[in-house]
Amino acid sequence: MFGRLLPQEGRFFDYFNSHAEQIVLGAQELVALMEDLGAAEKHIDAIETIENAADKITHETVAQLHKSFITPLDRDEIHGLINAMDDVLDTIQDVAECTTLYHIQRVTPEALQLANVSLACCTRVKIVVGLISNMDNASAILQTCQEIDRLESDADRIMRSAMSKLFRDERDALQVMKLKAIYEQLEGITDRCEDVAKIVEGIVLENA
Repeated sequence: MFGRLLPQEGRFFDYFNSHAEQIVLGAQELVALMEDLGAAEKHIDAIETIENAADKITHETVAQLHKSFITPLDRDEIHGLINAMDDVLDTIQDVAECTTLYHIQRVTPEALQLANVSLACCTRVKIVVGLISNMDNASAILQTCQEIDRLESDADRIMRSAMSKLFRDERDALQVMKLKAIYEQLEGITDRCEDVAKIVEGIVLENA
């Protein structure tokens, strides 16, 4: 059993877990933003604070990578994973900022649905990242990665349906452009989560 425990030098798993917590916090704030545009500034500020905290964790991870002689995972895997996780929060922040940049006045049910699917994806990213320190968790890790992939497919379907409805029913061309961009960015959060899942699957296949 002990041979399946990955070496712990460098606190890398602590960094991954801390970053994943920020991802979930950011996704929760995004849902709150979509539910309450009237308090947009408060939620956007909160997301910016969360993203800055995650950036600090990313920088600490990379710095530790340069200092560590022994690492629990391949160096490229560590670098790729923390950067892929950072991309999730960057995309969340992009969506939040665009609600004010595009002067979004109302949130459609489809946008809120996409935000909730994104939160579900981010929650599973946190779960899967918390499992990778022990390859005895390989089966649970791969199952959770499959759940992320399924949620990404769900987001694709929601976005396609939302786009169809938008182009069919919305008469304001400017509103079409704005909502199209928001839908695509929201779906992009699940794409970035899927990127994390693919890296984790690779780690499992290499180390399990």
